Amino acid sequence: MKKKEKTSRRSFIKKSTLATVGAIAVPTIVPSSVFGRTAPSNQINIGMIGTGRQAILANLNNGFLKLDNCRVVATNDVDSWRMEQATNIINNSYSKNGKSYKGVAKYDDYRELINDKNVDAVMVSTTDHWHAPQAIAAAFAGKHVCMEKAFTVAPAHGIATIEAIKKTGVANRLDSEFRSLPKFHKAVEIVHNNVIGELKEVIVGVPAPLNGSAIEAQANMPVPAELNYDMWLGTEFPAPYTQKRVHDPKTYKTRPGWMRIPEYCNGMITNWGAHLMDIAFWGMKREFELPVSVEGKGTFNKGLWQTISSFDLKYKYADGFQLQYIIDKPYVKFIGEKGWVKIEYKDKLTASDPSILNFEPKKKQVSYAGTLSDKADFLKSIETGKPSMEPLEVGYNVYFTTVMGMFAAHLDRKLTWDNKVKQFVNDNAANAMMSRPIRKKWLDKEVSDWMNKYQSFGLK
Repeated sequence: MKKKEKTSRRSFIKKSTLATVGAIAVPTIVPSSVFGRTAPSNQINIGMIGTGRQAILANLNNGFLKLDNCRVVATNDVDSWRMEQATNIINNSYSKNGKSYKGVAKYDDYRELINDKNVDAVMVSTTDHWHAPQAIAAAFAGKHVCMEKAFTVAPAHGIATIEAIKKTGVANRLDSEFRSLPKFHKAVEIVHNNVIGELKEVIVGVPAPLNGSAIEAQANMPVPAELNYDMWLGTEFPAPYTQKRVHDPKTYKTRPGWMRIPEYCNGMITNWGAHLMDIAFWGMKREFELPVSVEGKGTFNKGLWQTISSFDLKYKYADGFQLQYIIDKPYVKFIGEKGWVKIEYKDKLTASDPSILNFEPKKKQVSYAGTLSDKADFLKSIETGKPSMEPLEVGYNVYFTTVMGMFAAHLDRKLTWDNKVKQFVNDNAANAMMSRPIRKKWLDKEVSDWMNKYQSFGLK
């Protein structure tokens, strides 16, 4: 009798993947149905780059650790205490029937995790200024990429990321969970089935910063022993350490100060904007379209925390459609010719006529009832080779729309965007904001060269 060959999905991928484009690895996608789903040898192996608040509370505890078709096999963080906490949480999650599990690998350097042959995909949950280089490095290594919002800190870095994803063909997703929230996709379902008629306008609100009032200048402080601060700074240039610049030591449950500092994050305008403006784009069916102009007002904090703290922005599309974006409560309001529907985070759904909310799609109508969670959607994209619900290209379009509003508020004037030449029209100052120099110290040469390739914006 012929011996039955045993082949796992992962071993099949390892044998048949890593075809190369130049020196860049490109993964082959094999449906999980070919080999099964829950056996460890058939699961998608995840490496966690960044193990802070969002990584642990959302991406692990409420994400990958709840799914049976993946396994978290590696962690990385510049803060060794945080990495140890995350590693223990993962190991404990996989400890069953009194048997202790200690199989998660720890890496001080994200590049070592990316080079781990056991890792199929990465979850990038670092500071915003690190998202682009780590996603690019992972894509070049043939790893599938799920990346936290906000997308990045400069459009040039975002474009470099999208081009790396396109070149390598890895599965990819921006990690916003809002499309998976029942009331949010219910609101979009109502819009897409024309219950409120033709869409005329959309208003999007995001909350003010969630970690308190802005703080003034801070004293220099000694760097905690567990933190590789220079690597934390990464692509940004040296700045003296103070706690409110980074994150609170030996905890992962507080909102970090870096979210209010422009070098590392553009602030709530891009952070929560990644959630709510994405819902607006989805409802408007303009995920791959950029507005042609933006105007409005905004105020910026002063002191150590200097991100935008309030704004009221109005965008116009080529066909005249208008989108308003403001600091308010977190909501999206879709206004149609027959009424409106509004979804406020997390599950407050209202409408101009309560009967609108009674809509239930019939056969052949648009239904989002089976929408997967954000992490499950990412894994499905890996398994099927089909785009995720929120590909990074869509995430970048959302990011750029929010950040062009920030540019308009900063410059205090209307900006006009030419999508053919990818520049603002007759506005040198706005175009200069598109780029941001990078420090190369913690990047491999192929990554820094790739990022700098997209910094010119018209320069010859």
